[in-house]
Amino acid sequence: MTESNPVLEVTNLVKHFTVKSSKGLRSIKRTVHAVSDVSFSVGAGQTLGLVGESGSGKTTVGRCVLRLIEPTSGSLKFKGQELVGMSTGDLRRLRRSMQIVFQDPQASLDPRLTVGNAIAEPLRIQKVEGNHDDRVAELLRLVGLSPDHSRRFPHEFSGGQRQRVGIARALALNPSFLVLDEPVSALDVSIQAGVVNLLEDLQDQLGLSYLFIAHDLSVVRHISDTVAVMYLGKLMEVAPAEELYTNPAHPYTQALLSAVPEPDPHTERNRQRILLEGDVPSPINPPSGCRFRTRCPIAQDVCAIEEPDLKDRGQGHPVACHFPQAVPVAAPTRASL
Repeated sequence: MTESNPVLEVTNLVKHFTVKSSKGLRSIKRTVHAVSDVSFSVGAGQTLGLVGESGSGKTTVGRCVLRLIEPTSGSLKFKGQELVGMSTGDLRRLRRSMQIVFQDPQASLDPRLTVGNAIAEPLRIQKVEGNHDDRVAELLRLVGLSPDHSRRFPHEFSGGQRQRVGIARALALNPSFLVLDEPVSALDVSIQAGVVNLLEDLQDQLGLSYLFIAHDLSVVRHISDTVAVMYLGKLMEVAPAEELYTNPAHPYTQALLSAVPEPDPHTERNRQRILLEGDVPSPINPPSGCRFRTRCPIAQDVCAIEEPDLKDRGQGHPVACHFPQAVPVAAPTRASL
């Protein structure tokens, strides 16, 4: 999906990791194909939800976008500026506009620093002038906490409060784009809705753009404008959220949606589940052709020979499948939040 003036534009992103293994007395190097030829864009004030099973490459994409890890190849443009090959000094200045909220709020906060010091740390690193204490108090209020909390340490907060602190820290430098790396997956279900609603309110107030990485499809539908589905390092389907959730065209997307429990017991009992057989192949040795073919219920001979391009085949949005078929499903509802 292409925006006319995207905040972020990712084109043909590839990331490989080299791993070593021992075979007898020999050391063997192998290549992990973590991300393969991924392209997408995020518009101003919009949210792109990136979903898929664990190990599909979602977090690797997010970290490549911020240059926390170096991409193997491809193009990353933020507001028209190419990030790949950008000098360290220029990248540091640009980091004011691009920040990340990590999955585990407890692990991402230094237990030796008070919350106030943790939030003020980006201001000190970027040498921002002004009263840092006032800015910390403002940020704590913005995320629904009290300025008095700045004197406490991370272990004195609940999981939801710690994630709010992580969000406040990410907002310290007034960024316009956030990578949200499974920001609610480590929280209780009762807390998730509050954090998601906070993120939506902040987006409306501050005009933020989000790359929302998650595996919980009901949460992704709640917050996303566009959803991209990943499998084994490749994008399988990209579509506006409501279109993807009501008429998914890729067999993998259909299987993911059928696995989400419905809050209505009658609907849950009567809907049809799509059960995928087999395990996810190793990214060290991905299947030929379509990467999903080894688990696909409609795979044919051509799927093993030719890898399908991510393009519109008449469904109204791009699908990486030789035989896409839009099938209405009982999509996860917001009530599940």
